[in-house]
Amino acid sequence: MKDRFHKILGISILLSSFVSGWYMMEYRDFLRASLVVPEEGVIFNVEPGMSVKQLANKMAAKGFIEDPRYLVWLARWEDATQRIMAGEYLIAPETTPELFIQQLVQGKVNLYPFTIVEGWTFRQLVDAINQSEHFTHTLKQATREDIMAAIGKPDEHPEGHFYPETYHFPYGTSDKDFLKRAYVAMEEKILKEWDQRSVGLPIQTPYQALILASIVEKETALVSEYQKIAGVFIRRLLNNMRLQTDPTVIYGMGQKYQGNIRSSDLKTDTPYNTYTRHGLPPTPIAMPGKGALNAVMHPAEGNELYFVATGDGGHYFSETLEQHNRAVIKYQLNGKPKKFSSLPAPRKQ
Repeated sequence: MKDRFHKILGISILLSSFVSGWYMMEYRDFLRASLVVPEEGVIFNVEPGMSVKQLANKMAAKGFIEDPRYLVWLARWEDATQRIMAGEYLIAPETTPELFIQQLVQGKVNLYPFTIVEGWTFRQLVDAINQSEHFTHTLKQATREDIMAAIGKPDEHPEGHFYPETYHFPYGTSDKDFLKRAYVAMEEKILKEWDQRSVGLPIQTPYQALILASIVEKETALVSEYQKIAGVFIRRLLNNMRLQTDPTVIYGMGQKYQGNIRSSDLKTDTPYNTYTRHGLPPTPIAMPGKGALNAVMHPAEGNELYFVATGDGGHYFSETLEQHNRAVIKYQLNGKPKKFSSLPAPRKQ
């Protein structure tokens, strides 16, 4: 009887050793192999409060791993069971289980891009945010006043205050937090440019610089023209000349603008009509980018006081009203002189 017991015990130990060895070999193979994902990678969502066991079972159900126990063992070995962060993760090809656990512990979630385009108005920005499925929307029904209050700027007009660039953010970022981020980015940028501005500019505050930069942004799509156009506007302000720039008129027309400016629109007074009013409009008319901001702080030197669109995306610059009138005939009136009015001579101080 005793011999039989010893035999059974010996066999059990051998089987246990064999099974343990087999599991260890399987576990080593698991650690060395990459997770099974498509060539383009795959997005995997770790839900808030998900345990390591639930996570491993979900991955096994999707076919990323074969045995969920191995991922649980690995997480325990790495002391990661309580440190995994929720969020969306991109599992790239060749990602090993160990690298994946590190992703989860470090919170290296997948980031989505969103571009604020130079020259966008605040309304265009809000519409684009509302159409994005990657934000958590808390401001969809909010007025512009409500939006500014939500980001902690209740008394400010929103136009121009959000810096145009491409931002990257985790899925589910709130629209409010994103707008705060873009607001701070513009604030930092404008103050940095203001501290390095040229001397003798007829703009007294960073906000005035923001207003003028928004006009420069809307006047041309050519970065190479920013400083030259800024120079024209700076000299007009110095000479107490009206800016007479169409983009401000269009902004002041609001929903009435249908693609054309008529002579009656130029004569209809609004706070933004720089044909009827001297100086800058009361707010920016769009969101200026880095080039326009820099151009306003460092305008090109010269004597030009006028410019006219040439029809190819650029502008022709003139020093005198006579030169400008000839350019208007050439580029805007197909070479046929007509009755038209242009910028009056500077008023004497």
